[in-house]
This record gives sequence, C-alpha cells and structure tokens, in this order.
Amino acid sequence: MNFLVILSIVLLVIAAHQLFRIIELSRGLKKTTEWKMTDSDNNMMGKAMMVFMILFFLFFIWQANRWNERALPPASSEHGAIIDTLWDWNMYLVIFVFYVTNFFLFFYAYKYRGNSKATAKFFPHDNRLEMAWTVIPAIVLAFVIIFGLKYWNQIMDESKDPNKVIVELYAKQFSWTARYAGKDGKLGITDYKQIAGPNQVGMDSTDATGNDDVIINSEIHIPVGREIELQMRSRDVIHSAYLPSFRAQMNCVPGMITYFKFKPTKTTAEIRKDKYVIKMMEGINKARALENKEPVIFDYLLLCNKICGKSHYNMQMNVVVETEEEYNAWMAKQKAYKAVATK
Repeated sequence: MNFLVILSIVLLVIAAHQLFRIIELSRGLKKTTEWKMTDSDNNMMGKAMMVFMILFFLFFIWQANRWNERALPPASSEHGAIIDTLWDWNMYLVIFVFYVTNFFLFFYAYKYRGNSKATAKFFPHDNRLEMAWTVIPAIVLAFVIIFGLKYWNQIMDESKDPNKVIVELYAKQFSWTARYAGKDGKLGITDYKQIAGPNQVGMDSTDATGNDDVIINSEIHIPVGREIELQMRSRDVIHSAYLPSFRAQMNCVPGMITYFKFKPTKTTAEIRKDKYVIKMMEGINKARALENKEPVIFDYLLLCNKICGKSHYNMQMNVVVETEEEYNAWMAKQKAYKAVATK
C-alpha cells in the first residue's frame, strides 16, 4: 500500500511537470505578451467588480434577514431597553459605514480600471481628506462613548429603592445557589471557613442577621416591576452571572462581592406570548424534532458566561418572573436558613 501511494505521488509530479512544460511551449504561439492585461480584459473585470458588489450587498441583506430570528428577544428589563437602543444605533452606524466604504471600494475599482490610454495621477497628500477621515470618525465615536458612559453610570448607580429585592448569586463549579434577604431586608455575613453540610454558602453562625435568609438551589423567583439587587460571589474561580434576557452581566470574583441591579418588565408568562418568542421557539423545536428531542418552552435563564471548567455548560438556572402576589406566595413556602440548619 505504501509503495502504491509513493508511486502515485511520483506520477502526479511527473504529470504536473509535463503540464507546465506544455504551458511554457504554448507561450510562443501567442501574438501578445504573456500575462499582459488588455483593455478588454480590464473592462470585463471592472464590470465584474460591480456585479460582485451587487451580489455581495444582496447576500448581506439575505443573511441578516435569515439569521435575525436567532437574535435575543426584546429586553425584559427597564435598562435593557436602553441597551437595545444603543445596540441598534451602533448597528445602524456600522452598516452605513459598511455600505459606503464597500460601495466606493468596488465603484473605484470599476471607474479606475486599467486603460492603455489613461495616465496615472500622482496624489501624495491632501490635508482636507486627512482632516475629514480623522475628525468625522472622532466626533461619531465621541457621541457613542458619551452616551454609553452616561447610561452605564445610570445603570450601575447605587440602588436607592427601599422596596428592592436583594438576591445573592453564589457561583461554584459547576452550579448556582441563590440567597434571598429575609424580612429584615439584609443578607447575613458569610465566612468561607464555615462552608459545610447545609451551610453551602458559608453563613456565619455568629451573625443572627442571616437566620431569616432563604437559600435556593432550584430556580430563582423575582417579582415584575420591582428593583432586583444582585450581589455576586464565587467560591473557586471567576464565573460570570449572565442574564441575557435582562441584558445583565457581571463577573463573580473569589474574595469580593460584585453588584448589579435591574427591574424586570415582563413576567415569564407574558414573554412566552410574545410573537417573536413564539416564532423563535417554533424554529428551535423544529430543529429539536429532527434529533428526536422533546419540545421546550421559553424560560429566562441565569448562565455562566466564563469558561470556568470542563462542566461549564451545566451552570444554568431558570429565572421565573411573576406577579407580586405569585412571588409573595412562593416566598411564603420557602424555609429560612435557621430552620433548615437546625433540622
């Protein structure tokens, strides 16, 4: 077998050599200089550039329309609507620049195609052009940055809502634990040295403030229309608490507490009735059916957006957004940490 492979390679090399030899001999039969482009060739290539430009733009439009339904649903938080608006305007700007620059790229390739009668013009420098393509992008980027910083400061400002819901997200390889502040509205102090048994988040046994805290491992429940303050910790490595539907994300760093706040605007039941979500889930379930998988329904999710280890994909938790009455009824069924720890 090895002999046949080697013989085949040798024969291919010989055949290629003979082919190049034929090409070399054929050059002498031509009346024109080999590889010299004629005006006819340049005209054809210039027109081909314009055809390619049109096809390229049409392909971009088709692709954007084809994959648009794979994007995230509309934001389900107050600040998320602002982030979506900033994203949309950035995309409008990028697409505008994309069309303008590529149009001129292909148009000039056609306009200034090779011509044996034309004479090239030496154009070393133009201060007006330099100013134009320096000042205009600087002004545009300044507006983008200024508005981005303005809303970022607004989003990350310290919460002043006395009616907020305080939830701690505790990350570890490879799962999430949620801890709710009790009736006193304060989370108890923690001590990593006391992590053992039911004390999975390291509640400090000397701090009575944490006795009414509620620890959840199944799914997170939050009320619609109320500010949610997330305090995040990590037991081992850097994780990232990512709530895509609420446009919320913050790193969970060992040894420190990070923070994020948002106000949900749509319950889980409401978002499932959204036309975009219905169409998106139809496409997902159609793809699942091809693999003989059960259909799924839309859920808000808490994900880890850092590759934190080999089972990183397991770090997800359902988030249920419900009415105030439903949330209060759910919370009334939960047991405080002290009651669980003294069993």
